[in-house]
Amino acid sequence: MKINKKGLFAVKKPPVRPRYRQNQSPSGRNDRFLLIFKLFVRVLLTPFFRIEVAGVEHLPGDRAFVLLTKHQRWEDIPLISLATPRPLYYIAKYELFKNVLSKRFFNSLGGIPINRQRPLESRRFLQATIELLKKGEGVVIFPEGTYYRNKMGPGQIGMVRFVLSRLTLPFIPVGINYATGGWRIRVRIHFGKAFHAEPALPANIFVNRIMKQIADLSGLARN
Repeated sequence: MKINKKGLFAVKKPPVRPRYRQNQSPSGRNDRFLLIFKLFVRVLLTPFFRIEVAGVEHLPGDRAFVLLTKHQRWEDIPLISLATPRPLYYIAKYELFKNVLSKRFFNSLGGIPINRQRPLESRRFLQATIELLKKGEGVVIFPEGTYYRNKMGPGQIGMVRFVLSRLTLPFIPVGINYATGGWRIRVRIHFGKAFHAEPALPANIFVNRIMKQIADLSGLARN
């Protein structure tokens, strides 16, 4: 307690710290909600999809990594969540976060909104992604940026280049293949071996190599 210039006692207030709910990370992901969501998704999707997972041994158990994943359809995100033992964060288009309810929902699942057309508007989210990786989290990036069903789209280098310029960590290609047959759709999710970028390797060449591996793991030909 100190005496201020007016002769009054001034009480020093403690620094204000942000409050987060229990089991909720500073970035918005709620691990308790995520666990419930995964159980719900398993019950909801199992009657329609038969999931086959390969290459889980390539996922780091206790360090940061980036999954570069084929994007076929909206079910990719919950299915990747079921196939990966660790909780994840997802780079997603900012349009999904415009509505208050959808914003809360995707934040709780670990969504990180990015405006690809105006990246400067996403600076704090880009920095949050780097901070999460520094803490050892796993982040999913869909390098195609949108759906390309049963074919490969072009790889976008922006987000990959941003991470490469700041951190050295494993990038893991992930192939997803949907095949009809019987009364359930077979979904094969294949995690490839980790890529480590060489210091002098340009981001576009690195992404091209990754995209070729994603195509092979998905059983798809590149255009």
